[in-house]
Amino acid sequence: MKRRDFITLLGGAATWPLAARAQQPDRVRRIGALIGAAENDPEAPRRVGEFRQALAKLGWSEGRNVVIDFRWGAGDPNRMRAQAKELIGLTPDVIVAESTPAAMALRQETAAVPIVFVQVANPIGSGLVASLARPGANLTGFTNFEPTIGGKWLELLKEIAPGVTRAVAIFNPETHSGQYWQSLEAAAPSLAVEVNRAPARDAAAIESAVAGLAHEANGGVLVMPDSFTLTHRELIVTLTARHRLPAIYPFRVFTESGGLLSYGVDQVEFYRRAASYVDRILKGEKPADLPVQAPTKFELIVNLKTAKALGLDVPWILEQRADEVIE
Repeated sequence: MKRRDFITLLGGAATWPLAARAQQPDRVRRIGALIGAAENDPEAPRRVGEFRQALAKLGWSEGRNVVIDFRWGAGDPNRMRAQAKELIGLTPDVIVAESTPAAMALRQETAAVPIVFVQVANPIGSGLVASLARPGANLTGFTNFEPTIGGKWLELLKEIAPGVTRAVAIFNPETHSGQYWQSLEAAAPSLAVEVNRAPARDAAAIESAVAGLAHEANGGVLVMPDSFTLTHRELIVTLTARHRLPAIYPFRVFTESGGLLSYGVDQVEFYRRAASYVDRILKGEKPADLPVQAPTKFELIVNLKTAKALGLDVPWILEQRADEVIE
């Protein structure tokens, strides 16, 4: 063998392991997701699809370098606690938590695994983070409402249904943050509306609250944002239609299901934004250093078909302000 050929052979042997290592597939990372809603929720494919798509744009593809394990809470805090334990047992690199109960359940299970929450209304009051600017532990994410929005919901309900003088606010005390009561109840006197809280932990309690309001004239309904009311939205929309009660909801999915009016955040957008934080954490950043982000947009949706069925004339100015009018 010539000396030159021998040196070339040695050089190839030395460089081959480096080239081989460069061609090895990326280490597969594991992402957990604890969703507050039910798996059969009609909106679930949109949210999950948006999350997967956003991750793929950032270079994380299932079947190549990431595995995603989904669990579904169906608005049940007990179920979320059990599934939080199950997810932690899978040793994920990061977990996405949708809703306050889901984030709380995961926080009780781990102080080490990074958690990115979405649709958590009051992360400081719930004890999830130390501050919005500096979360301080293993959780960060995206809040969905400002506390003052409670009064805004009542104003909008009164605007579309001026005859409302009594209203009930439906919520589950186990899943609702409670931060809206002050602004909601402070706005009530100036709008000449008596507001009562209607706690509900199951479907029967929802039916009782709505039916009780329907016994007297000039009633209206406010549906508070939490995973429980979201899971039971079809029932709530059906009941308000049956009893001919105007109602305002926190998310557009209610109006898409036949609800009268909604004012809130774009839930699908949260999953796009959550994917960006998951990406940053997988690349080495810490949740404690990622600030909790507030909503960037609120959308007003009006269902004219439902308004007509209730005998309501939607003010022209309200239609003009709406981001979408369902006809």
